[in-house]
Amino acid sequence: MSEIANSGAVVIDRADGRDDGEDWTENYTELPGGVGISLILESTSQEGVGPRLHLHHYPETFVIRRGSAVFTVGDSQLVGKAGQIIVVPAETPHKFRTGPDGYEALHIHESSSFETVWLE
Repeated sequence: MSEIANSGAVVIDRADGRDDGEDWTENYTELPGGVGISLILESTSQEGVGPRLHLHHYPETFVIRRGSAVFTVGDSQLVGKAGQIIVVPAETPHKFRTGPDGYEALHIHESSSFETVWLE
């Protein structure tokens, strides 16, 4: 993490040193500047991966940039694909599995740190 001189802006570099967006999964909590959110960046070419069933005490927003994933949200299943935004309400069990063309998304947690209740 570095600060841009005299601007107050903070630049957070990729932890593994790569300068592309491929096969990248990284969690960002306690972001500088008191933004009040935490982030997961996820990019994979693998099919069938994703977190097990869980919930948060706050909403989670998925901004899908590439590929697709099958989401389980509560009692429903839906296919989220590139160009869509999915908002999962607080206290709602959810999980996903990436599709055949992989998946790239930004997951926005409406909390400055992750608070996850694992259900499986």
